[in-house]
Amino acid sequence: MTTPLPDAAPTNWVDRHAPAPWRPWLKLARLDRPTGIWLLMLPAWQGIALAGAAQGRGPSLRLLALFGAGAALMRAAGCAYNDIVDRDLDARVTRTAGRPIASGQITERGAWAFLVACALASLTILLSLNLLSFYLGVASLGLVAAYPFMKRITWWPQAWLGLTFNWGALMGFAAALGGPSSGLLLRVLVSGGALSGRVDAVVSPLPWPPILLYAAGAAWTLGYDTLYALQDIEDDALAGVRSSALRLGPAAPRAVTGFYAASLALALASGWLAGLGPLFTVGAMLFGVQLAWQARRVRLGDPVLALTLFKSNTPAGAILFVAICAGAWRL
Repeated sequence: MTTPLPDAAPTNWVDRHAPAPWRPWLKLARLDRPTGIWLLMLPAWQGIALAGAAQGRGPSLRLLALFGAGAALMRAAGCAYNDIVDRDLDARVTRTAGRPIASGQITERGAWAFLVACALASLTILLSLNLLSFYLGVASLGLVAAYPFMKRITWWPQAWLGLTFNWGALMGFAAALGGPSSGLLLRVLVSGGALSGRVDAVVSPLPWPPILLYAAGAAWTLGYDTLYALQDIEDDALAGVRSSALRLGPAAPRAVTGFYAASLALALASGWLAGLGPLFTVGAMLFGVQLAWQARRVRLGDPVLALTLFKSNTPAGAILFVAICAGAWRL
């Protein structure tokens, strides 16, 4: 039997520095484990950067800040929802048994209140974006709501997480197209006013580059979340939870290589269709090198290594973001 990992390292900043009454709430938001915030935020940043680089300019700092805050809030809300749905399953998995709801530190009612507060704060950010971003944000709720149930009905919940976590690539690109804020437009509609022709441009279909970037992110997430699922193979099998790691078994390392290769190919296609400069290709290949390093090191039965490789996807995603930004310069 492998030794289960704790849900977070005992040296995390929440356990070391946060006041004791705050700790369960901070852990509910996963602020003791910020990797997930980065992995949710980086696809949105990449989408923002892609829209800017396609026009020969850098990403909007305002949008980067808004999507950074939105990622932290929506991950907190999503984790609270996931823990509410999975409270019984979490109690049967060693790594997650100490989570605030499963362990009884936070009541289900309290978790719902926390979720609503985070969602309302996120809504204020969403209303500051254009109408297409607003529509995409609302559409993402279906993906988020269904995710906790995927592990009960399919061996591929990691694929669904890929569709969910990378939705920001579409939203970020759409937001960078500009236009009046959705909050302003909704106020005009409520007051019975007429909308200008600019709205048509804002809600026009997205071009292929952000769609390919979204697909690249989904394949990337399928790879890194399969690594993450390697930590829980034994407990998941006992609890009846499905995962790509369980489905693939000994083929998991080869599959991760395939998922990462698909991610690199789709990212390159996105940049090339967007007309990015040669520095993008150089940076994207560095992204590929980092993914290849991960794929070569994957081993079954080593949860510590699996977590280490999973966490290395934060710099991997940052490399691709920088590569897209660099693509604005056409040498």
